[in-house]
Amino acid sequence: MLFDIFLSICHTPVAGQLPSEAEMYQNFFTQLEAADALGFGTAWVAQAHLSTEVQKRNRQPVVPHWEGEVGLCTDFFQLAQLCFARTQRIEVGSAVMSLLTHGGPVSVAERTGAFLALHGLDPTEERRLRIGFSAGRFEFMARPYGIVPHDAVEEVAWPALRGQIFAEACEIFLRLLNGEVLSSEMVRETVLTRDNFRSDDDWKAVQDAVVERDSLAAALDAIPIPRRYEFEEIKTIPQEWRQELLDLVLGSHDPELQVACNQWRPVKTFNLSITLPEVIEATHTRMRECYHSDGGPWQRHYMPRTVMVFLNEEPGLTATERSSAAREEAQQALGSYWAALEGTIDPMKVANAADNAVIGNAEEVAGQLAERFDSEDCVMAWFDFFNHDSPRVVHNMEVFMSKVVPQVEALQ
Repeated sequence: MLFDIFLSICHTPVAGQLPSEAEMYQNFFTQLEAADALGFGTAWVAQAHLSTEVQKRNRQPVVPHWEGEVGLCTDFFQLAQLCFARTQRIEVGSAVMSLLTHGGPVSVAERTGAFLALHGLDPTEERRLRIGFSAGRFEFMARPYGIVPHDAVEEVAWPALRGQIFAEACEIFLRLLNGEVLSSEMVRETVLTRDNFRSDDDWKAVQDAVVERDSLAAALDAIPIPRRYEFEEIKTIPQEWRQELLDLVLGSHDPELQVACNQWRPVKTFNLSITLPEVIEATHTRMRECYHSDGGPWQRHYMPRTVMVFLNEEPGLTATERSSAAREEAQQALGSYWAALEGTIDPMKVANAADNAVIGNAEEVAGQLAERFDSEDCVMAWFDFFNHDSPRVVHNMEVFMSKVVPQVEALQ
């Protein structure tokens, strides 16, 4: 089993404590350097955009109950440069970068190449930049960049259409990374059908909106939507960066999109932290079949598995007391988290969610990891979840690698 780490830089009050932004960054780098020394494989950094606090004033706030800011990493490339400079072995990844913000897929592709052209100047450099990319979890972050419905039809179709816009962005991003000369006319077209919608009623509402907008006599079975990105032939520069230093991971569980992305180049995939085991296994089966041949055979660790770690190995406590303390810490943190996200997650996903936390003393956490994960999985451990006590976070990381991991290996 491989072990990565997830670092959120989440600037939200915890038990009445809210560090300054500078303290948040300092804590992040302390934890990053500890992760590097301890042997974690990749530091995955959460990315966010724009103030979560201010968006609560919007007519339709996306996270109306969140206190503070979801995250302080708004420019992954700048942060990654510092991360590589301050570490020796660990790789750096975004979890996840939105392709729909900061200029869209063309801008992200060009900045990726620019970063890697500089990162790869040292011929001995072997650490990869691992870009996890998605449509972005919080829709308000993409709206200022024009990712909004353009007419009444798009308004009704928006929940499905936004995913199609992301699919268009993915193709542009990947083909530009391949060094192609590309125009928008060469990119996939969006045509909505019943298959894009959850229910007959949702689909009929879009059909009716088209009939009204275009004064049609009957509903259409296929509704074309104009491309979101329009451009003549372009090619990003620089060109001569080292492709082996880039690793791409798709932040979507859309099976069709996973397959489509791998038409262009090797693209791995994240799991959602609450994804059910049967969905995980179905994803592995699909990725073994569709993973781009340039990436070699699909391996289980290509899909990092996010897990929150609530570990207590504090001195002066018995094993039972440590277990009880860990569960209390988990209850407080998870309770705050779900309260903050109330109304923002599909209730069906929550109702059918898999447990995404390991809780207890070192022996208990090791047992839970060994039971829930395959020996060839990669676990992305999240220690700083609703926890601003950086020395304690680092201590938990140390105990995890020194006590938990050896027990997991013995159990598997």
